[in-house]
Amino acid sequence: MGQRVAAIDATSVTGSIFPASQPINQQPLPERIFSSGTLGGRTLQVASTTDIILRPGEVVLTFDDGPRPGKTGEILATLDQFGVKATFLMLGSAAQSHPRLAQKVALSGHTVGSHTFDHVDLNTLSRQAALDEIAKGERAVSLALAGAGQSLSPFFRFPYLSQSGFLRTNLMQGSVVVLDVDIDSKDYYSDTPEAVAARTLARLDQRGSGIILFHDIHQRTVDMLPAFLAQLEDRGYSVVRLVPKDTGIFGRDVITADAPDLRGTL
Repeated sequence: MGQRVAAIDATSVTGSIFPASQPINQQPLPERIFSSGTLGGRTLQVASTTDIILRPGEVVLTFDDGPRPGKTGEILATLDQFGVKATFLMLGSAAQSHPRLAQKVALSGHTVGSHTFDHVDLNTLSRQAALDEIAKGERAVSLALAGAGQSLSPFFRFPYLSQSGFLRTNLMQGSVVVLDVDIDSKDYYSDTPEAVAARTLARLDQRGSGIILFHDIHQRTVDMLPAFLAQLEDRGYSVVRLVPKDTGIFGRDVITADAPDLRGTL
């Protein structure tokens, strides 16, 4: 998400986030909120955004903007330690620069989607330029993964959560699963790892479930993740793994490759 804040009403995406009165490492462990005995939860097969229906106590972990050397690998190690899987929405430019790291994410059993090529606010572009940016990102991530025989999944998130009805409808018609955000960790703020974890947990406890947004490009996210996952486990949450309902990319080489050429019509 970088240092920008999306030019939309944040309450419509993530809701308000209550500040924590104490760092997470100074708070007493709560009584178990949910009854799950293990942090690794079920696998949910998804063909459309409406398929993502979470039960109380279930969360989806998502990481945007990577892969990033020195960060993504550490996050993978932590996720493996806790036995959970996440969804990584990769930038095409990052996957192109670090294909082996992108492949490592997929080979570790995590779901890999896309996040445009260069993290552009798509609402600042023409419709055709926005579609081209999305397709370019998908192609770059897909090519990076193909080097290890892995496939891009049809999951996409708008940079800055900035979208339009036209773009969202176009993606959904192309069998793309647009991942929204229920809980924004705001790990792109210059806060301590403890503050990021406490803020995220406070909002999660208020909602009871949801899709959590992190970024695998920040050291504070690397540092906070072990304690955060331990607290999830202590509270009885479970982490849901998202996978495509069909194999590959629904039979398409690139999800938006069939988008109509709108040049000259806008």
